[in-house]
Amino acid sequence: MSEQLVPTPGQTIGPFYGFALPYAGGENLVDRTHPNAVRLHGTVYDGHGDPVPDSMLEIWQADAEGNVSQEPGSLIRDGYTFTGFGRVAVDNVGHYDFTTVNPGASEPGKAPFIAMTVFARGLLNRLFTRIYLPEDTQALANDPVLSALPEDRRSTLIAAREADGSLRFDIRLQGDGETVFLSYPNHRADS
Repeated sequence: MSEQLVPTPGQTIGPFYGFALPYAGGENLVDRTHPNAVRLHGTVYDGHGDPVPDSMLEIWQADAEGNVSQEPGSLIRDGYTFTGFGRVAVDNVGHYDFTTVNPGASEPGKAPFIAMTVFARGLLNRLFTRIYLPEDTQALANDPVLSALPEDRRSTLIAAREADGSLRFDIRLQGDGETVFLSYPNHRADS
């Protein structure tokens, strides 16, 4: 009798994000005492609306003047160099916090945004999304990414400004109100 061997997976799918990838100060693009510091926070939810406690997020953004940093050493936090990069593991109830600045528009009339990458259990690859600031409605209306989406889906990419000035951006991986995730030309899904 010949037995059929079943192949095993080529790699173990985590979640191992909290082990080696987060680094000290990764959530602080600027210090809380910075005069333009703003808190970006939210919760990562699964398709049932339950928090995902084992995910990790990365953000990239322009500075307050709309300049994209060319500084080396994104993983180094020296207290004064803004590199525009941050990384944080969510806590045990799926919540995250970054301390950053409101990004400026990289071109006149362009809607400022923060690029975000989501790593989470059940995902074979990372997900990409954007976080737009809610204030400049004209720039939001003219944004090519938002304009390409059905009107009822656009709000999933726009943060809410809270009374204290912070930005709240919840991420819904599936289901009602699922966050819009983006694909980029020439990006390989296996890289």
